[in-house]
Amino acid sequence: MARLAQTAGLTDIQQEILSTVRDFVDKEIIPVATELEHRDEYPQAIVDGLKELGLFGLMIPEEYGGLGESLLTYALCVEEIARGWMSVSGIINTHFIVAYMLKQHGTQEQKDHFLPRMAAGDVRGAFSMSEPGLGSDVSAITSKAVKDGDDYVLNGQKMWLTNGGTSTLVAVLVRSDEGHPEGTAPHKSMTTFLVEKEPGFGEVRPGLTIPGKIDKMGYKGVDTTELIMDDLRIPANRVLGGATGRGFYQMMDGVEVGRVNVAARGCGVAQRAFELGVSYAQQRHTFGKPIAQHQAIQFKLAEMATKVEAAHAMMVNAARKKDSGERNDLEAGMAKYLASEYCKEVVEDAFRIHGGYGFSKEYEIERLYREAPMLLIGEGTAEIQKMIIGRRLLEEYRFQG
Repeated sequence: MARLAQTAGLTDIQQEILSTVRDFVDKEIIPVATELEHRDEYPQAIVDGLKELGLFGLMIPEEYGGLGESLLTYALCVEEIARGWMSVSGIINTHFIVAYMLKQHGTQEQKDHFLPRMAAGDVRGAFSMSEPGLGSDVSAITSKAVKDGDDYVLNGQKMWLTNGGTSTLVAVLVRSDEGHPEGTAPHKSMTTFLVEKEPGFGEVRPGLTIPGKIDKMGYKGVDTTELIMDDLRIPANRVLGGATGRGFYQMMDGVEVGRVNVAARGCGVAQRAFELGVSYAQQRHTFGKPIAQHQAIQFKLAEMATKVEAAHAMMVNAARKKDSGERNDLEAGMAKYLASEYCKEVVEDAFRIHGGYGFSKEYEIERLYREAPMLLIGEGTAEIQKMIIGRRLLEEYRFQG
């Protein structure tokens, strides 16, 4: 077991789960990740293996067939999986955000209907906030739901939907002005709808189209898509929580979980980059000795390892804060910001250690170099995290003049 990124105070069950996941990553993900990534191929065999391990039900309560584990356990598993291939961690991330939102905010009927099948991996979740013209400004959502008898009719276009093609349940955030008079704050007139669909592309149910995969620089394998609603009819019992106007708060609660996940992914990718860098530095010789014996490289390795350790500690703290039932937007924002920035820096340093070979697709670091930038924008940019952190600090340290 490596010395870096260890977590104190884990139970025997947590340690056993992490050991199992790490073994799966080493044997089933790392050997095939680069080849699958270069082909932009969905890792079906890996996903089937995660399903057999029960990871799709990791945080779902035992009463619904899940393992009932904590966010910390989940985040540490994500860290291990991202160490193998970040795209695989993306496949389970959106699933868990939707499962968490259902557990925290769903009606009893919604929990009974969805959670057992989500725990088994038979229903796979995705969530959708962003749109082509709004980026981080969630309040500018234009997709809309209009009440029509016992149903709602949804229209609009959503963007950057991870697992858009492979998912069978999408939590979609739209405007719903019903019951909210003109002038109501935008975040108080949003609703989350639970949209069931068939997997695949094209028209996946009447009124709902998934056009196809967006071609990306990195983060390949996992499908990222648009979602187009054209008079999509959804029954009222598929409003998350049973009442309109709560969608923004439900989504933000889920995004806090997502930000811990992104921090964990940053930790995992950074760990792998450090492993590759420190290994290559001991094999590559220049001027008659391994480059690891050159002081410049030792300094670089020292900085990389320190960043890995610091990011891991902040990610663990944010997960434990959420598990305690306390508000963790400050800790999650800090962890996401630091882990994603440090991940980029550690990957770049590993890339530099590899020299010209790092530019070759034969070397794993080339893939990591293209994957790390996604973490800088996923679940909110660095600028968004700084806004959240700054506002929360002013709340905590209010001047008493």
